[in-house]
Amino acid sequence: MQESTADLIRAQLRRRRVAAGLSQEEFGKLVHYSASMVSAVETGSRPYDRPFLARTDEALGSGGLLVALLRIAEREGQPASVLPWLDIQRMARQLRVFEPTLIPGLLQSEGYARAVIRCDDLLSDEEVEQRVAARLDRQAILTQPDPPQLIAVIDEAILHRHAESFRAIMIHQAKHLIAGAERPNVSVHVIPLSAGLHIGLFGPFSLARGVDGGWVATMETQLTATPVDGETELATLLARWETVRNEALSRQQSIELLEEVVKSWS
Repeated sequence: MQESTADLIRAQLRRRRVAAGLSQEEFGKLVHYSASMVSAVETGSRPYDRPFLARTDEALGSGGLLVALLRIAEREGQPASVLPWLDIQRMARQLRVFEPTLIPGLLQSEGYARAVIRCDDLLSDEEVEQRVAARLDRQAILTQPDPPQLIAVIDEAILHRHAESFRAIMIHQAKHLIAGAERPNVSVHVIPLSAGLHIGLFGPFSLARGVDGGWVATMETQLTATPVDGETELATLLARWETVRNEALSRQQSIELLEEVVKSWS
């Protein structure tokens, strides 16, 4: 989600709550949130979703304004399912990403991003380009002043999934990963094929630590990327992160492997 839209939704939420004379606790009871969660949503350290915004519109009598703002964000090129996570990602101080099948979005080159998004044959050419542009725009969080720390773990199998027609794209993507890994706030670690089976093969997941020190996670499927902040679920994913990180090569070893991949394709 673009920053201005996310900030506008939260600002409207707080402004209308205050105008209605409701404390965060009183408002929370109306929308089935605790006062602390309402506060976290308003400050951006916890996500909101469409059902929450719909309940808010109803509770505050805002005539569907917040849901309408969410639709605007969707028209800007982002799938509705990922909007809450993108807002969390933008506010995070540390991001931990594990991907067994694709290069993480924050580290994708333009060509790779376009090829991946084009796999959805339900999208028009215009929608593909909108999503490519939005994905590249999101990467700006890594180069902004005081950027978050990104630690990405990927499976080596990703680097060998290519047809002959895809070779040039993958060479450029590998070089793009190397360049990204050389930034002081970015670490890329590769789990080598020699590691065999590991827990990460159950699927991708991401973790974000906010300014308050709390963690939020997401697990992506074909249809959704729903944020997770339950204590048990977070504990499980944090433990799984330690497992996949321990299976991976060091930062320097991973860069050397990427360089070998580029050489083998060139």
